[in-house]
Amino acid sequence: MEQKDPILEARRYLDNAKEILRDKAVKEDNFYQDSKYVKLAGHAMWTGCMIALDYALGIKKQRCRRKDIDDYKAAAAKVNKKLLNYVESGYNIIYMGMGYDGEKKATIVDICIETMNYIIDWCEHRMQNNAA
Repeated sequence: MEQKDPILEARRYLDNAKEILRDKAVKEDNFYQDSKYVKLAGHAMWTGCMIALDYALGIKKQRCRRKDIDDYKAAAAKVNKKLLNYVESGYNIIYMGMGYDGEKKATIVDICIETMNYIIDWCEHRMQNNAA
């Protein structure tokens, strides 16, 4: 079975989240109307972030426990403080704000998308530099 490019896969999750927001959450007057679909989009976005971070930072699932935000924060802190800030912020606004709370304000969702793009771009750049 062919292994998928993690950066392309992360971007696919972002595209799926945007599609959910556009087609299902329905934006009116700078607010999405259905928090159920905002939550689905938030979970998709955070999953995409984790795929990119796993790849770029070498984060692996522990044998007896699932990965958690502390694993991502520790790995990011070792390599780049700015990335650490984005990981912490991404977790708070994408995963918790969108994914669990269903934050419906469109400008907040736009910031989530911007945060996810930064994380994916950083991971892609790191892997390109490591390959060179």
